[in-house]
Amino acid sequence: MNATIKISKIGNSAGVILPKELLAHLNAAVGETLSVVTTPGGIELRSEEPDFAAQMAAAREVMARRKRALRELAK
Repeated sequence: MNATIKISKIGNSAGVILPKELLAHLNAAVGETLSVVTTPGGIELRSEEPDFAAQMAAAREVMARRKRALRELAK
């Protein structure tokens, strides 16, 4: 899917308006969070996975508890 969107001024920032067809393609809705990934060709927008935040919280907890072991494994 190819779409052209315009960058608009929003206060001191800039933003874009995503057409409903693009939102449907991303399987996203108004108010949801998108992940932005930098690629060699530009950027990529992705819908966030619902369990990602919980998985990252668990990973951070393990990394905090096993900091010394992980440091040794990294050598």
